[in-house]
Amino acid sequence: MCWGTSGIFSTLLAECGLTGLQNSAVRGTVSLLFLLLYVLIFDRSAFRIRLWELALFSGIGIALFGSGTAYFYAIPRTSNATAVVLMYTAPVIVSVVSVLFLGERFSRLKLISVAVMLLGCLFVSGVIGDLKIDLIGILLGLLSGVSYAAYNILTKIAMKRGSSAISATLYGVAFMTVLALSFSKPGEIFKVAAERPFPTVPLMLGIGLVTFVAPYLLYTFAMKTLPAGTACALSIVEPMAATVFSMLIFHEIPSLLSALGIVLILLAVFLLGKAQNDTPKLKPKRKERQ
Repeated sequence: MCWGTSGIFSTLLAECGLTGLQNSAVRGTVSLLFLLLYVLIFDRSAFRIRLWELALFSGIGIALFGSGTAYFYAIPRTSNATAVVLMYTAPVIVSVVSVLFLGERFSRLKLISVAVMLLGCLFVSGVIGDLKIDLIGILLGLLSGVSYAAYNILTKIAMKRGSSAISATLYGVAFMTVLALSFSKPGEIFKVAAERPFPTVPLMLGIGLVTFVAPYLLYTFAMKTLPAGTACALSIVEPMAATVFSMLIFHEIPSLLSALGIVLILLAVFLLGKAQNDTPKLKPKRKERQ
């Protein structure tokens, strides 16, 4: 649901004069500052990591950078709806990779739920009947989906190998922020903020806290107990949340297809939960008689 507010903040910041890459830099910088404050107060042990974790967390940072930046640039070239759906090809990618390399079981029910969820996204976003074709935009949207899938897979690997969820998020955001600031001309960001401190500064804080810190921490903790494909698929409620927020904030009434999409996404979430509960557990082996 927090991710569902990304479009609100990015659109308003674009009106203030920030580019998609600068939005990524702002989101990363604000997120990193608050994460550092959190770790300093509550969990300083999160600073301590092993050498192999450094390489893994840098990959997480690159994936975060690619996903967010490609998504922000795909929106104006195609449409918000098209970019969202292309980004959410990630659950399918994650589920397939998780089955092949992470040893997870891809049940028939989970396959159905992912298919229903993707169909729901098509309806909610309005892609059906209003698809804009732009090759570069389509490729950027797919890149955001692949990057998002890479984030899911790398985070799951880190959790399975005993890494701290806080450490994974902290260092991943740090690597992402360094990348974004390297290419975003930070001086222009400060100039925009100085010329229009309100509403620019509150929006900058919001895009970091609401659309990044809160959802990524919650999502990383969820990855401790959920299969990567399930966690990634559940996060696809973003289009549904975005629709609801648009109704409440901008008084936009969804079309019949959008309403149908919301129902399908809720149904898919229910099916995913059932698939998770129905996953057979290994029975403990009995001791052999002497």
